[in-house]
Amino acid sequence: MKTRKNHWFRFFIFACIILAVPWVGVCGTEESGPHTAVPKSFDLYLLVGQSNMAGRGRVDKESKQAHPRVFSFNKDGQWIPAVDPLHFDKSGAGVGPGLAFGKAMAQASPQATIGLIPCAVGGTSITRWVPGIQDPVTKAFPYDDMLGRVKKACKDGTLKGIIWHQGEGDRKSESRKLYAARLTELIARLRKDVNAPDVVFIAGELGQLNEKNREATTEFNAILRGLAESVKNYACVTAEGLTDRGDLLHFNTESARILGERYAAAMLRMKATDSSGSKK
Repeated sequence: MKTRKNHWFRFFIFACIILAVPWVGVCGTEESGPHTAVPKSFDLYLLVGQSNMAGRGRVDKESKQAHPRVFSFNKDGQWIPAVDPLHFDKSGAGVGPGLAFGKAMAQASPQATIGLIPCAVGGTSITRWVPGIQDPVTKAFPYDDMLGRVKKACKDGTLKGIIWHQGEGDRKSESRKLYAARLTELIARLRKDVNAPDVVFIAGELGQLNEKNREATTEFNAILRGLAESVKNYACVTAEGLTDRGDLLHFNTESARILGERYAAAMLRMKATDSSGSKK
């Protein structure tokens, strides 16, 4: 009987200790440890576009290695340690450029905590990235859903930049002719809607992954680069040397990470230019 009383007494003391621990504002993953405190303020970056931004690379061990200062705004609007897949647009979401981008930004800014806002939707033309337009495949409203998530996320930080990868469905001749105007309009609308008129916007070239599309891809990428002459605080990163996962369409894991690092390098260059007073 005495042994049983001691057992219940120890259980009572243990329960009291557990209930006294301040759990509010704490989350974690198996990879990052059970109690990763969520910071109060983030440098926020929006990840937007279609499948190569959402990521279709194979998830590996490195994909689950969280950085202590890189978080992701998940499907439920909660901040969690960032691991791949960041996106949730389709069941095939995997490794994209976002996590490598976030880690590179954190590495370059030791005092900052990076908050990634994944909003890409695979298979979407730029014509789907307009208010009120639904994507018939995913049933999402890409622009509206993205805007709602950004506004909610911005309660916890400041939007510092946008990275965009999209265009596989828009490189055909007729769509390509209209793409510069459409992307220019999207950038202006987005900056206005998030109340960040000077936020840096960086696009990514399409990869030369299919010989049948080589000419169209070359012309499309020239359009992306050319916007730097007319759109302020805009840059375009190269996809040179990147390879596909075997489907002639989506970047493999290594290439997706290289692209993310290129986005980060371009973002840092733009910010350095901005701080020097040479902004367009």
